[in-house]
Amino acid sequence: MSEFVVAELAAEATRPMRHAILRPHQALEELASQEPPGAFAVGAFEDGELVAVGLVGPDGEPGDWRIRGMATIPQARGRGAGSAVLAALIEHAAAGGARRVWCNARTPARSLYERAGLRVVSEEFELPMIGPHYLMELVR
Repeated sequence: MSEFVVAELAAEATRPMRHAILRPHQALEELASQEPPGAFAVGAFEDGELVAVGLVGPDGEPGDWRIRGMATIPQARGRGAGSAVLAALIEHAAAGGARRVWCNARTPARSLYERAGLRVVSEEFELPMIGPHYLMELVR
């Protein structure tokens, strides 16, 4: 695995990658409207290039934090960039008092979330225009 530098970003800085990789069918404004209020965003950088992003913020019951918008450029996949972003998001949520961290994980990314300690808590379901997902969570 490569070493990645993980740093906090403004949520706006994550949008171009999230748009291109996750939701090219949506306008950037629609993508922005789905961000949790006060979302904490991080990115993984390799040689100064942004290669992965993600967001986390309170969402749901008190103590629930949701991970959203995890995206990694194809050239960095399978080398730890997504794992580095996910670890930073989980750490931030825990520091903020999260008792439960959850996400709707794309089926192909299931193992990424499982390696971070999340478990599947639903049957596979389809999000229109996006694809198959699982509800996953990490309860502390």
